[in-house]
This record gives sequence, structure tokens and C-alpha cells, in this order.
Amino acid sequence: MYKIILALLLVSAVEAKVYDGVAVVVQNKPITLLDIKKEMQTDKVDAKKATDILIRKKLEALEIKKRQISVSSSEVYDDIKKMATRNNMSISDFYDAVREANGLTSEELKAKIKHKLLSQKLYNAIAMSSMSEPSEAEIRDYYELHKNEFKHPASFTVVIYDAKDKNLLQEKADNPMFYSPQIASNEQVLPYARISPELASLLSRTKVGAFTPVVPNGKGGFMTFYVKSIESAKDAGLEAVRPQVVNAIMAEKREAVLSDYFARLRDSADINIIRMPEDS
Repeated sequence: MYKIILALLLVSAVEAKVYDGVAVVVQNKPITLLDIKKEMQTDKVDAKKATDILIRKKLEALEIKKRQISVSSSEVYDDIKKMATRNNMSISDFYDAVREANGLTSEELKAKIKHKLLSQKLYNAIAMSSMSEPSEAEIRDYYELHKNEFKHPASFTVVIYDAKDKNLLQEKADNPMFYSPQIASNEQVLPYARISPELASLLSRTKVGAFTPVVPNGKGGFMTFYVKSIESAKDAGLEAVRPQVVNAIMAEKREAVLSDYFARLRDSADINIIRMPEDS
């Protein structure tokens, strides 16, 4: 009798340990309270939304495994190489730039790229057979309803500061009156259409009269951009942004198909919500 009670107590202790800190179990895969809190901080969402995002990720991972979808290291490297090329950087300099901008190591970046490519393959397998190209009427209607989303600056007038020493550039960004002969500078007008999407995004996020974060310059040194002015683009009409409009429509269609697919998958999955963190 005592042995039975002891065994039951041991089982209870093991279960308590297994579920300690676990908030949700999806097909026997745990999501912890810490996972949810990290997602809340990363995406700036409440606990329920963060939990929904993580459940979807778990279901995606299970579906990737079920469909035996894989991504090779060469595919990951090729994707990183393309991003580096778009930014006129070597692979090494691109790793440095990502680490400076996002705090990611090269291994963490590779993991994120692999997850992105796996997701893309899964999404294509699920959605592409269910999607049709938008009609001309769809394209025109979408453009008229979302005109502001397709506007972007025509150009940026910037002063580019270069130096071997990152700390000198950070000092310049913190104190514009700071001078060092080791810092080179030149003023340029950068047309939006002729710079990489990553640089365009960086400059667009920077206020006029402010410096961008210090980033590698692709030559073994560093640089920062001081944004002097931004020239607004005139409305060029639908034809100038037709590819972007079509891509946006297809992205919405794809997400609609995927949302429906994973909603049905979630309804049939074994999901056990144990506890939820506070939103604060």
C-alpha cells in the first residue's frame, strides 16, 4: 500500500516538473510562459495574440515535419549571399551589419533564414494550388484603395560618414559637432529606385536631421548616414507600381488561404491550454 502511494506521489512530482512553466501543449509540444512573454515583447502584442502566434508556429513546424519539407545549408547560404549582394557587402560584412543592427550572431541569422525558407516552402505547398492571378479589375480596385501604401520618397539627401573606428562614428552621431580627421564624409543624393531595399528602409525610418545606426561599410570599416532632406515622390500611377500591387494582392490571398488552413488544423489538433501569463 505504501509503495502504491509512493509511486503515485512520484508520478505527481514528475508531472508537476514537466508542466512547470508550461502554458500550452500543442500535440505534445510545449509552449512555455517565457515563450509567450518573449513573443509579447518582440511583436508588441497581448498574451492571447502571442499565444495564437506561437500555436500557429507549432502547427507549422508539425506540418513541415509531416510533409518532410527540408532546407539545405547551401540554400540558406545562397539566400544570405543574395541579401549581402543587394547591399553591396561581402558575406562577412553582412554578418557584421546584422549583428550591429539586430544583435544576431551568424548562427542565429542562419537559423532565422532556415525557418523563413521552410515556411516559404510550406506556404507554397499549401497555398499556390488554391490561388489565381488577380484580374485587372482586382488590381485597379486594390490600387485605388491602398494608394498611400505604395508611395515612397523619390530620393534622400544624405551625408555619409566613414571611419575605421565604429566608436568615432557613434561619437559623431551622438554629438554632431564632434570632429575627427579619421572620419571622412561626403554628401550624396540617393534615388530611392537605385538603392537596396534594406538601405531604403533604413533611411525611411530615420528622421530628417538624424543619423542612422552605425553599420559596416563593406570595406572593413563603418558608416552612418545623416539624413539632410527627403524628396517626396509624385504619384506615378498604377503602372509604375503594378508589380508591387500584384504582389500585395497575392500576399493577402495567400494569407487568407493559410489562415483558413491552419484554423481548420487547429480545430482538429490536440491543444491543451494550461495557464496564461498576465498582459502586463
